[in-house]
Amino acid sequence: MSKQKALTILRNGIFDENPIFRLMLGMCPMLAVTTAAVNGIGMGAASMFVLIGSNVVIALLRNFIPPKIRIPAFIVIIATFVTLVQFLLKAYVPALDKSLGIFIPLIVVNCIILGRAEAFASKNTVWRSFVDAIGMGLGFTVALVIVASIREIIGNGTIFDIALFGDRFEPALIMVGAPGAFITLGLVLALINHISKKRRQRQTRGVR
Repeated sequence: MSKQKALTILRNGIFDENPIFRLMLGMCPMLAVTTAAVNGIGMGAASMFVLIGSNVVIALLRNFIPPKIRIPAFIVIIATFVTLVQFLLKAYVPALDKSLGIFIPLIVVNCIILGRAEAFASKNTVWRSFVDAIGMGLGFTVALVIVASIREIIGNGTIFDIALFGDRFEPALIMVGAPGAFITLGLVLALINHISKKRRQRQTRGVR
């Protein structure tokens, strides 16, 4: 695979088919764990690890897995890497493991990971599947961090637990609650759609 093709696949995952901002996948962890930027990075990194591992293994075995049992086989492979992530977090980052809680084991049924296994890794080479996993993982992580950073700054007045404002700052506690997740996601999606619309309009004028 050429360098240009690899960059196209990476761009696809980060921008054109961003799991959250474009495909609207992985909404449960996005809404639940994005109360702090560090949680966004942690969940994104864990999901990327599982994506890379499962994509590579599924690509390696794609010609050996019978079509009738491909979904159960994919889930077993994904669950194996999720278990590894759980052990690593519990051993080396117990605070993050406690913060992310049940959403780490729920990576097994994350639509992004199973979707890429079915739509991409089972039909492409190991290298292409590896690059796709990195692109989708980065796209997911970036989206989580953006939403989490906005919520943490407005809701706590901090970023990565570093205070940004003085004692007079009154945090909007709603932003670190469930409503804040929906509000933030809606505003970010509106901004992205507005920018995309303007970009398409400029491209249309350029063609004319």
